[in-house]
Amino acid sequence: MRIPRFLGWTWLLAASLACAGLHAGQPATKAVILATTTSTQDSGLLDELIPRFAKQTGYVVKTIAVGSGQAIAMGKKGEADVLLVHSPDAEKALMAEGSGANRRIVMHNDFILLGPATDPAHLRGKGAAAAFQAIAAGHALFISRGDNSGTHAQEKKLWAAAGLKPEGAWYQQTGLGMGQTLAVASEKRAYTLSDRGTYLALHKKLGLEILSEGDAALLNVYHVIEVNPARHPKVNTPGARAFADFLVSKDVQTLIKEFGIGTFGSPLFFPDAGKPE
Repeated sequence: MRIPRFLGWTWLLAASLACAGLHAGQPATKAVILATTTSTQDSGLLDELIPRFAKQTGYVVKTIAVGSGQAIAMGKKGEADVLLVHSPDAEKALMAEGSGANRRIVMHNDFILLGPATDPAHLRGKGAAAAFQAIAAGHALFISRGDNSGTHAQEKKLWAAAGLKPEGAWYQQTGLGMGQTLAVASEKRAYTLSDRGTYLALHKKLGLEILSEGDAALLNVYHVIEVNPARHPKVNTPGARAFADFLVSKDVQTLIKEFGIGTFGSPLFFPDAGKPE
């Protein structure tokens, strides 16, 4: 049967749009690769955010939860479309060398120093520098992530601020994410540094208590960064922008503000979109 020419062109156009993923308003490339920290994964926050983003936009997010250092390295290589990270110095270096674009603040919580209830180094209530000095002076067992994550970067800053370079049998590194490192520290009755969100999400399974908190040096800020298409032309730029816009939107900032209150009695993160740094 001969198809009238105008119908043939209509069919070809519809087929082309469907193949391109543009039919019915769907994005051209549905997959967005998100490189992020283990803290956003272990805290359960991404379990709330990702399905909502997929429902609103049609994008499918492929999450790679690693330390911030590894996530930023993926951005430098163009192996991710968008980053959600908390390592400010490394983030600024990424932007300076041209692999990141449109870095925006999303939220914050804080780091906390944890240890067994017996507190053998007697650091309960001390400020960050004094607490780290007490651990080193007593050669109390300390478990570090040792994975170039944002938490590990902050830990190294805190040791340096205390005038110390940790080494010896009392200082051990896991090379693992936050949740796994907390489990190791709990099993060994050791001290460790954690973000508050992951600790609150897992604390019922842990034999660790908060021993030092509230120091200004323990602030923990998260930014979203789109990978620069001028440097890495294969990245999904529309998807990255959509996800970044989603994180700083009013509705999602409200969700972040309320996340954890019902379960833990307090929020795990505090929204910061649009605030000056």
